[in-house]
Amino acid sequence: MAEDLRIAKGSKEEQYQNLLPQIGGLLQGENNQVANLANIAAALKEQFNFFWVGFYLVDGTDELVLGPFQGPIACTRIKKGRGVCGGAWAQEKTLIVPDVELFPGHIACSSLSRSEIVLPVYNQGEIIGVLDVDSSELDSFDEIDEKYLVQILQLLDK
Repeated sequence: MAEDLRIAKGSKEEQYQNLLPQIGGLLQGENNQVANLANIAAALKEQFNFFWVGFYLVDGTDELVLGPFQGPIACTRIKKGRGVCGGAWAQEKTLIVPDVELFPGHIACSSLSRSEIVLPVYNQGEIIGVLDVDSSELDSFDEIDEKYLVQILQLLDK
């Protein structure tokens, strides 16, 4: 288990390439889901200084509940299909939103959030939640974020 995070400089891709094995080290040998989600959120927040990064976990059949996160307080519950998080869950796919003000039904937990990426989190082929990453800047996320965030989340799929 890593005890310290090495913050990388360079391109976004180089930063993810440096971070991925470190997150693997954080998760190695740890089976507690809350601990692993918390460390992923902290590592992403520390490396990229995202405005908000965290997880919403499936609670029943039609609702997500707030899980481990880093950043300001957040919405506690989100219905399936509502907002970006509920939409990514319902559609079972990554949603990249360059400008949250233009996303129909966006749930504004903070008016400082300007762009967002949300990815489904899988465990043995079943969606158990979503990873939600917000930026205070417009158009912060792209296919590079999606590629590496998917790889990070695959480390959880045991």
